[in-house]
Amino acid sequence: MKSKLWVFRDIDPVNRAALAQALSISPAAASLLVARGVTTPDEAALWMSHQAPHDPYLIPDMERAVERLHRAVTAREPMCFYGDYDVDGMAATSLYLSFFGSLGANARAYVPHRQREGYGLNLGAVQLLHDEGVSLLVTSDCGTTSHREVALARQLGMDVIVTDHHQTDERMPPAVAVMNPHRAGAQYPFRGLCSAALAYKVAQAYQMRYGEAGLSLESLLDLVALATIADVVPLQDENRGFVREGLAQLSRGARCGIRALKQAAGVTRDCTAETVAFKLAPRLNAAGRLDHAMLGVQLLTTESPAEAQRLAERLEQLNRERQKIEADMMAEAVETVTERDLPAALVLASRRWHVGVVGIAAARLVERFQRPTIVIAIDERGIGKGSARTVGGFDLYQGLAACRDLVEAFGGHPSAAGVTVSESRLDEFRERFASVVAAWAAGATAVSTLHVDAEVQLSEVTTKLIQELGAFHPFGAGNPEPTFAVKGLDVMDARTVGEKHLKMTVRQGRSVPFDGIGFGMKSLIERGIPARTPVDLAFIPELNHWNGYDRIQLRIRDVRISNRE
Repeated sequence: MKSKLWVFRDIDPVNRAALAQALSISPAAASLLVARGVTTPDEAALWMSHQAPHDPYLIPDMERAVERLHRAVTAREPMCFYGDYDVDGMAATSLYLSFFGSLGANARAYVPHRQREGYGLNLGAVQLLHDEGVSLLVTSDCGTTSHREVALARQLGMDVIVTDHHQTDERMPPAVAVMNPHRAGAQYPFRGLCSAALAYKVAQAYQMRYGEAGLSLESLLDLVALATIADVVPLQDENRGFVREGLAQLSRGARCGIRALKQAAGVTRDCTAETVAFKLAPRLNAAGRLDHAMLGVQLLTTESPAEAQRLAERLEQLNRERQKIEADMMAEAVETVTERDLPAALVLASRRWHVGVVGIAAARLVERFQRPTIVIAIDERGIGKGSARTVGGFDLYQGLAACRDLVEAFGGHPSAAGVTVSESRLDEFRERFASVVAAWAAGATAVSTLHVDAEVQLSEVTTKLIQELGAFHPFGAGNPEPTFAVKGLDVMDARTVGEKHLKMTVRQGRSVPFDGIGFGMKSLIERGIPARTPVDLAFIPELNHWNGYDRIQLRIRDVRISNRE
């Protein structure tokens, strides 16, 4: 098992020293700020506290959206919040319902069925909502590319407001407003908002203009945090503050649906980004994958503890079913892949696979085979619906755009996307997509890399440093956990614990010994490092709570033979 290529971030020592002195923080913590593009004490103070909210009216078409929503609220027009079936869509729809419902709006929700209707706006739903009297349709996490559907709504006399954060073409649908920070010419200073955060900015803009609010805007940030983490948008800029406050609300369980969901998931401690990503979000997503995502909206908006418990138990059952389907599907998918002569990208398809689980399967296959992967479920009509996941910086949206003549539809982000393709064109699509990835890979490094924020001395790893790292929370996409490196360590002890984890005790010169744990790293021998050989360590410092005491532990990310530079 080879060590990764360590890439040290370029740290200006003058900036680091200035920030450390101005903020009275350690040089190691100052290095993290410089690595994140922070260069002045004012920027650093803002970064380590809370990002000031941006003016919501800088989002394209916000003025028109708020004015149209106000007319609908005051006239009690029948309005519908139409969301996608993932956590972001559910959370945004729930946020809209909660906020505008508190103002007395005549509002309802609609989430398309994943298998029967598919992603985004569809013509049948637009016609149905019109027939039921809806005059204003507000989308969440979809709509930017729904030209035919918005045109039909307009023809029927319905107004449409689009809230979306997916990549866009230059042409916009004929809606009253298309609020998407990725639009060409958009002036909003941060493009990393998910759709629930955009819905929050709409509520913020509405309150700024009309001074009306039936509830506290801050009480909606638990929904924003759920969506921001689940949708893997960057934890930078405004998102850091949203998630920090939202996680506090999720920990308190102010929303009865969240309390019930945490109980069903066995969450007893404070919520972290990991709690959301691995405990709460999968259960909410299970609704849209195997049943109907409206279950999630109902859970997030109910005020009845009894209903919340019933819904949470249903989501728990669906999540267990999802895990079984996923395991069977993964076993079949892996069998179809020959590890010799692997193509640059994997495009796998089957009529036996469940469309609700293709995204999870794609992510698992990326982890295993380390290449962009598309997993497609084909229905009885020969139409395949798939999810794509990527690795190594390959832009999926652009990759699918290069195949647009071979697919029925596609959309999404650089790191995750969806595609609809006819079974008859699968072979051609598979070959084209793999060639696009191969061309990209030819110009990219094939070496696995590890980005290191700063080199430190082991004596700098103190409880004070770990306390300073608390200001960098929450960690996630766009704001990874800080990784430090120490060179020239003497290995006092190294052994394998729990069959596959590397346990080490190290010191640097005459420093006190430090314990480290490398999960899944087995032993130094298996990594090609002989006993008693000095090593370099890349790690994340943390406090290990055990037996009533706190002790510093190095969570090892990589270890290599030291050349004592």
